[in-house]
Amino acid sequence: MDQPDLTDVEIDALHRTELALEWLRRAHGHLLEFHHGIGHAMDHLDAAEELLRESGHTDLADEIRDQHLPRGVIDHGPTPEEGDRWSYDVVETFEAGFLADMVGFESRTRNEVADGKRHVAERRQEREWRERASRGRT
Repeated sequence: MDQPDLTDVEIDALHRTELALEWLRRAHGHLLEFHHGIGHAMDHLDAAEELLRESGHTDLADEIRDQHLPRGVIDHGPTPEEGDRWSYDVVETFEAGFLADMVGFESRTRNEVADGKRHVAERRQEREWRERASRGRT
């Protein structure tokens, strides 16, 4: 693959931008884990409500039903009128906002600096290692 003619600083800037996006994707995965973890916790609370009610602890069962199960993980959205925000709201807000913006920025940076080429720093490193190995065999 043809490499664009870039300075070391440009290659480093592209690499850092790509790494930033990779770390944001990792964070997105952790956010999905958070969302699924909340879901599992709520399933256990739902089961606990039934068991508490069945064993005569209706006050505790009612508290789960009325206060904990219908509650979001964040008190409210951008305005209090929006009510509690659930974990899927947090995931969707991150995906549609910050993550989408950064995906676009990384793509635009790559297009403007390197004609859209990906992993320019890695390709340079690969080429250097292969050249070194080739010289070592002669």
